Amino acid sequence: MTEYKKQTDEVYEVTLESEIIVAEWGTKKAAMGLQVKFEVWTHFVGNGSEIEIKIQDKKGKTHEKIKGQVYGDYFADTIVIPEKAKEALSFSAKLADHGLEKKSGILKLIPAIKVTHMKWGQKEAQRGDIVTLSADIDGVSDGTEVKIYIYEYDQDGAHDFIVKFPVIVKNKKIEAEWEFEYHEDTDDIPTDEELNEYGRSYNPPEYFFIVNANGGRFGENQESGLLEFKDWVEVFLLDEDGNPVSGEEYTFCLADGTEKKGSLDSEGYAKEEDIPPGKVSVVFTNIQRFQRHEQEGGRVSTTQGNMNTPSGKKSHFRTEPFIFSD
Repeated sequence: MTEYKKQTDEVYEVTLESEIIVAEWGTKKAAMGLQVKFEVWTHFVGNGSEIEIKIQDKKGKTHEKIKGQVYGDYFADTIVIPEKAKEALSFSAKLADHGLEKKSGILKLIPAIKVTHMKWGQKEAQRGDIVTLSADIDGVSDGTEVKIYIYEYDQDGAHDFIVKFPVIVKNKKIEAEWEFEYHEDTDDIPTDEELNEYGRSYNPPEYFFIVNANGGRFGENQESGLLEFKDWVEVFLLDEDGNPVSGEEYTFCLADGTEKKGSLDSEGYAKEEDIPPGKVSVVFTNIQRFQRHEQEGGRVSTTQGNMNTPSGKKSHFRTEPFIFSD
């Protein structure tokens, strides 16, 4: 920082010296074939100043030249480490119009990393399941810590990040366990009926994982396969006196447009597991509702009950008496 001690009522001309402050890699080491970021920070060079980056290996062979413009005293880009590069890379940043040039530090090159056989231990998961995930990994020493990133898959590519955690490479493999939980409201999952309006169909929450090893991300194209979330719904049906309604036939209308039918047990209870998560509509076919007449006494008729509940929830339904008149 330059300090000026001048009178404030006079005009002075000050020359600001241009400078390349920093030219550096985004990491200290990288494997061949991976993408690496580099950055250049400048001082007083002006927006739009032309900059040239020349990337060389340890033997002085130039592998790539990149041209760009500085904005806000900053320039950054990425390169894919060339397979033919030897041992290490460095780059020089040149601002020809300013007569400036600066060389970066060394980026150490390590063998290419390969991550294969990425897979879940199962195809479907319910709340609380302990799910295993595994992969073979080559080019990373045993004992090295790599990171697992889990995402919820989105058909439009806007995948939602869920969690990350470390795992240690052993015998060129990685294996980890993850307890599956769904923390959102399943009532917010669009149903098949809702999506049909937009020419789309129901898709349950599905998950894939990525392995991050020495700065490289493997599995971006869902090579692990997709782990599908399966849910449950249960129902209790009581009459107006609080007694269970046994044997009542029901139909669960599920979020994917399918149905599951059955009958309540002696406690007025039913549970369906392994269902697609989302809104569930339950229809009781033959609920007997007691109908009373003020003068002639009660008559019994049959009607149909239709209630909604999100999957993964317990629902209690109660039939209520009502009055009618001739």
